[in-house]
Amino acid sequence: MSEARSGTSAPTVLRMILGRRLQDMRLGVGASLEDAAKALRVKTLTIRRLEKAEVALKPLYVEKLLETYGADRQEIDEFVDLAEQANEPGWWHSYRDVVPSWFTAYVSLETGAKTLRTYEPQYVTGLLQTPEYAHAVLRGGLPNGSEEEVARRVELRMRRRSLLEKEDAPTLWVVMEEAVLHRMVGSPDVMREQIECLLEMSELPHISVDIVPFAAGAHVGACAPFTYFRFEEPELPDIVYSELLSASVYLDQRADVVAHLEAHSRMALLTSSEDSRALLNRMRKEYS
Repeated sequence: MSEARSGTSAPTVLRMILGRRLQDMRLGVGASLEDAAKALRVKTLTIRRLEKAEVALKPLYVEKLLETYGADRQEIDEFVDLAEQANEPGWWHSYRDVVPSWFTAYVSLETGAKTLRTYEPQYVTGLLQTPEYAHAVLRGGLPNGSEEEVARRVELRMRRRSLLEKEDAPTLWVVMEEAVLHRMVGSPDVMREQIECLLEMSELPHISVDIVPFAAGAHVGACAPFTYFRFEEPELPDIVYSELLSASVYLDQRADVVAHLEAHSRMALLTSSEDSRALLNRMRKEYS
């Protein structure tokens, strides 16, 4: 990845995994990109894009490649079945009318991740937003959008949030700036309910919410919001997502990922769960 994504089709996590497996199998038998391209009678760019999950995994291509790499029939059939599953659009595909294509990659990663660590300097992170708070945030960002469009985006955000209610829910560690709690979003009632939601969610064993206080001063994380993803599957590297005004950047180079991970950890050291809950309780009273 390690590049801006704008206007491209987002791969599912399964497609990314299978692309990595194809690459590993090719390298395992000492085949070059040129060797694989020759087997399919395509350009080497096609092979590269298949391995990077930038295009759909055509079953005929997959079958021919695995035959070239010496896979047995059972392995080929199982891989082709997985490739067909990987090409199926994710549940978020039904929201493509209101979600930019570059953000669907985020939803795919979020859905497949086992660990998420986020930093938010401006707003409550999306996975922990209440419907009313989400509506106010989205309306503010879409001043010319129709009410239907805003409602659809809120619906998507709430469906994403259901990820945290699954039996095998991922671990979520959120670091937010105190400014988030002071920024009036919606109304005092909306803010109070949102803070109550944060307090409630932070009691769950798989969710941590840390608030960096104003007193912390300047610190390493005073930057754009980002999310770190870690997956159970060994084929997938850790990935960091950072959002810009009209696009996004996905980073998987080790140096980039480590820099963001260390920044997240350092920010968390500027507060504690006890201090964060105390701050949340104080702010809840201010909005009462």
